[in-house]
Amino acid sequence: MARILITGSNHPIDIAINNAGSIGPDSPTTDMDWTAMAYTFAANVAGALAVSTACLDHLRRSSRPRTLTVSSQISYMGYAKSDRIAYRASKAAVNKVVQGLATDPSRDGIAAVRVDPCWVRTDMGRTEAELDPKEVATGIISLAERVTLELTGKLFRWTGEERAF
Repeated sequence: MARILITGSNHPIDIAINNAGSIGPDSPTTDMDWTAMAYTFAANVAGALAVSTACLDHLRRSSRPRTLTVSSQISYMGYAKSDRIAYRASKAAVNKVVQGLATDPSRDGIAAVRVDPCWVRTDMGRTEAELDPKEVATGIISLAERVTLELTGKLFRWTGEERAF
């Protein structure tokens, strides 16, 4: 779960990057571990929203404020599988949360986008994943640097290409 501490500083935050990721239970859809599913949603959805909203006042002080939230290709609605349903559903939900962040804070000039890192060799992706974490992180930082209000609400691959969701 996200823990946020922003003290009395009036310094701007140029970008907030939400990279929460709990893979959650491997329970089948029809026999869900509800406690584990709730934790997955708390980390992946509520965590991203909590970080973004906690940063809003500081983002408003920036000359180019933006949020970037890590989503997942696994949230794509045309990808009909039921494994890791808690993770899949939480990343679909975070896409909707970012849609809200792309709507309300945009009135204050704050852009919000989401990024799909694809399958990365991390604790979650394990060694069989295709992509190197440093390469993906570099791509995400590059994307974050070019986000503008005109791009708000969009989903991008870590390489910077826009993708449908």
